[in-house]
Amino acid sequence: QVQLVESGGGLVQAGGSLRLSCAVSGRTSISYAMGWFRQAPGKEREFVSSISRIAGTTDYADSMKGRFTISSDNVKNTMYLQMNSLKPEDTAVYYCAASRLGRPGAVSGNYAYWGQGTQVTVSS
Repeated sequence: QVQLVESGGGLVQAGGSLRLSCAVSGRTSISYAMGWFRQAPGKEREFVSSISRIAGTTDYADSMKGRFTISSDNVKNTMYLQMNSLKPEDTAVYYCAASRLGRPGAVSGNYAYWGQGTQVTVSS
């Protein structure tokens, strides 16, 4: 099994930045890629970004390109999401996820393990 714990969420003003972290423990060798999803109140969970832990290949949702950067430190078994130029519409619970696939992309069903989520609130 793989355990994921997110941190770094909080309240920030529009235009500000936050860095989310996702600590990975357990059988990390079975996790080939990781991703971030988010879910705003009343909305479906949506893909934010993903990264292959070996090749470092990244994918982003169009609305996050240029503002968000995903990265992974395989020594620390931690994944990050640097979020810049935050907007009120970025307000959501952000979830970390791990996949056994090499490039799971935006399909949530491709991710077998999920964290509990961390709240990000962007005020206008």
